[in-house]
Amino acid sequence: MTPLGAKLREMRAKRNISLKEMAQGLNISSAYLSALEHGKRGKPTWFLLQRIITYFNVIWDEAEELQRLSEISDPKITINTAGLSPEATELSNILAQKISLLSPEDLIDLKNQIITKAKNN
Repeated sequence: MTPLGAKLREMRAKRNISLKEMAQGLNISSAYLSALEHGKRGKPTWFLLQRIITYFNVIWDEAEELQRLSEISDPKITINTAGLSPEATELSNILAQKISLLSPEDLIDLKNQIITKAKNN
């Protein structure tokens, strides 16, 4: 599941809206919406994201949060390490091979470490 997918599912649950109802309201298939929530489809287009924001009738800061989550919800990301150090390529490959073995807690810890180190550089 992607960060956006988790948020959409949470928003539907809070409003007691079924996946089928939301899909009908957005004029998309329920299979597509389910795949979007589960991370089996790429991030939605800007147009669909705007329809989702309108569908939930959210205030501007929640709309910005949905846009931010959309940007970090591509389940099939490519990391281009061309021109970077061998360590960058190695790290990218290790992460690609081992990410499924990490616990949610490990992933959060690793994410936070990367963010902290990137801020310090």
